[in-house]
Amino acid sequence: QVQLVESGGGLVQPGGSLRLSCAASGFTFSSTAMTWYRQAPGKEREFVARIMRDTGFKIYDDSVKGRFTCSRDNANNTVYLQMSGLKVEDTAVYYCNVYIGGKVYWGQGTQVTVSS
Repeated sequence: QVQLVESGGGLVQPGGSLRLSCAASGFTFSSTAMTWYRQAPGKEREFVARIMRDTGFKIYDDSVKGRFTCSRDNANNTVYLQMSGLKVEDTAVYYCNVYIGGKVYWGQGTQVTVSS
């Protein structure tokens, strides 16, 4: 079955960096686009970044463009989200997501807290 396991979250000061990982299994990872979302307290889940399957083409939300970088390691079935220049408003639970065969799958999420 499809499994997505996020890790790498934590507490960081404003301006700091974190790298999130999402380990995937149960599907052909190299053939599948991967997406990061986040959900802040009291807010709806929102799109952060997507990396396409073949070309590695990436799309970012304007709020993270220039600060976050999405990458993938097809040999290890893992997608990453390198976050730098973190702001208090980046505080959220971060999820990876995949769409396969008409279904959407989510990981359990990893908490990122940006605070001084």
